[in-house]
Amino acid sequence: MAEDAPPPEPPPEPHILVVDDDSRLRALLSRYLGERGFRVTTAASAAEARATLRSVSPDLLVLDVMMPGESGLDLTAALRREQGDEVPVLLLTARGAPEDRIAGFEAGADDYLPKPFEPLELVLRIKALLRRTIAAVPSGGAGTPVPLGAVVFDPARAELRGPAGPVRLTGGEAALLAALARQPNEVLSREALAAALGMDETGERAIDVQVTRLRRKIEVDPHEPRFLHTVRGRGYVLKPGI
Repeated sequence: MAEDAPPPEPPPEPHILVVDDDSRLRALLSRYLGERGFRVTTAASAAEARATLRSVSPDLLVLDVMMPGESGLDLTAALRREQGDEVPVLLLTARGAPEDRIAGFEAGADDYLPKPFEPLELVLRIKALLRRTIAAVPSGGAGTPVPLGAVVFDPARAELRGPAGPVRLTGGEAALLAALARQPNEVLSREALAAALGMDETGERAIDVQVTRLRRKIEVDPHEPRFLHTVRGRGYVLKPGI
């Protein structure tokens, strides 16, 4: 009789790096997220976060915007330049005006949560970001490569490749491009795209920012797009081509 197969190992706990100069908030989030199945490391400043990132590779960063010294916005932008776009970033801030959220997305953040917030909402946003990141990981699934001029998007691998090799995409950018590529030449509303990416109704403006960032990576002239078009009053459409 064949021996019973050993039970599968449980998936590893997602590792979250929380960066905030408020010690009480760090302690609260560390305890709350830990109780909900996350492994948490904390840092009190951007400098401490940089030191931590030299020895650990978190699955997601939660960054406070308003910190002494290097701000969360500056750290986000620097990490995108220095380390690429693989790790999702969620910004926390007491400044929740639309222009502040836009600044966060333009710096490279994947989500933005104004203070004060309900801890459960933070957990739900973290889980949504991690789902998007997992969806962007190469899975070997079916999918026809989508030509976009000098670059090609491979939906099966959620990978964008150009003449010089892979073009880095954030998890949010990869998920958005995959959603558009699933329905080429069809106009998709901001609401539909936000829902496909696991965002709530506040995510529609984030879609606009993600589109702007994607155009910089797939278009020769982002101001005169050939492939990713805006249809005024309706949404966006991806038109593949050589």
